[in-house]
Amino acid sequence: MMEKLGACGLISWLIGLVAAIAAYVASVEAVTWIPALLIAIAIGGFVGLVLSHLFCGSAEAGHGAASHAAASEPKHSALVQEALDEAEAGALDAGAEAAGIDPAKAAADKATVDAAIAAEAAAETGGKVAIKSTLLAGEEELASRKGTWKYEGAGASAPAAATPAAAAAPDYDKDGVHEGEDEGTRPEALSGPRGGEADNLKEIKGIGPKLEILCNELGFYHFDQIANWTADEVAWVDANLKGFKGRVSRDNWVEQAKVLAAGGETEFSKRVDKGEVY
Repeated sequence: MMEKLGACGLISWLIGLVAAIAAYVASVEAVTWIPALLIAIAIGGFVGLVLSHLFCGSAEAGHGAASHAAASEPKHSALVQEALDEAEAGALDAGAEAAGIDPAKAAADKATVDAAIAAEAAAETGGKVAIKSTLLAGEEELASRKGTWKYEGAGASAPAAATPAAAAAPDYDKDGVHEGEDEGTRPEALSGPRGGEADNLKEIKGIGPKLEILCNELGFYHFDQIANWTADEVAWVDANLKGFKGRVSRDNWVEQAKVLAAGGETEFSKRVDKGEVY
């Protein structure tokens, strides 16, 4: 009965394969070859299942457990499966050649379709299937927008954002923040020189003719103004001497101005008075 049942099933599935080939050839001209292959598989499977159920059902009912386990005659079961595999492979190659498709590519596509069907079946039965996912439309763009962040805790405040220009400038007032021209505190300025006559700021080493004009434009005309600058005020002037930033601290203007404001002289101021400089 096993041989009878095996032959019945083989014939049923061979008929199904023939039906699949016919369906493929009939539909491939109307649609692309992949949909045609899917249609052929569906029709072939349907025909094979129906014929097996109609003509081989009684044999299965009489010998269900023994025939499916194939414990007594495993060799016959293996031969039947081998014959089925060879018949299916031959039918697939024949159908592919008839349609002008590379048999190897058709076999690969069939394997892809079979894997998808198996995954769907496993999902329906509660099985766990690992499926390689691809980014949907828009997901790649969202992924590229991801950044990093750090939780600072409640009450934490973020430091003030600095502009690129400010970040490139030195931190003249040493407060840990690069503020550009807003460093420190602006010193008190005058709208014009007292008594209409300004001090010769060029007597301070580091102040030339152009820098003296810039100091006057900022409202600085006298030695005592510079002598009284605090550290924060020096930081502001350092940050706002366009083209000469940092010169106040670098050339020690305040120390020189204190001497000159008190009526004293420096070696450099003597050279200026003699006309040796400028």
